[in-house]
Formats: sequence, C-alpha cells, structure tokens
Amino acid sequence: MPYSLSYFDDVRIDIQNAKAWYKQRRPGLEKRFAEAIKTALLKLKQNPLAHELKYKNIRVAHPKTFPYGIHFYIDDTQQQIVVVAIVHHRRNPNTSQKR
Repeated sequence: MPYSLSYFDDVRIDIQNAKAWYKQRRPGLEKRFAEAIKTALLKLKQNPLAHELKYKNIRVAHPKTFPYGIHFYIDDTQQQIVVVAIVHHRRNPNTSQKR
C-alpha cells in the first residue's frame, strides 16, 4: 500500500517564506523552488525509507537544486509520511525538532 502525504500547518508557511525570499532575489525563481520541492516530495512518497534517520524518528530529504531539507517521519500505522518542516540548511535545525 502506498504512503499518503500530510503536512504540519507550519510547512505551508515555510514554503511561502522561501518562495517570497526567492522572488525578491529574482522573479521566477520562486516557481523553480516550488517545482523542486514538489519533485522531491513525489520522490519521497515513492520511497520514504531511502532517507536515513537524522534524529529521533525524523528523516530528511533534499530537493536537487535548492539548499533545503524536508524533515519528515513515517507513520506506519496510518501508512502516512508526515512532513514537519522544510528548512534551509543554514537555518537552525532545531526549528523542526520543536514541531
């Protein structure tokens, strides 16, 4: 049975903030960022166990072109991948641990 994907509410804010930042730097770059995240999430959904555990039960996937980590855990009982944060690599990783 394939895993479904769900998100903490703060993940939408993470994406919106990153898109706004990229749009300020160069219009159109926010669309490339969104597409990279979408592609990474689709790959994650296909094979969530391909990513090693980083801390506690959290794993981190990475989009190909942007320096972000998609922090998630796998809920096997619900057959669900739960994304807790999408964080820039230079940002404090404790952000996702607090969620």
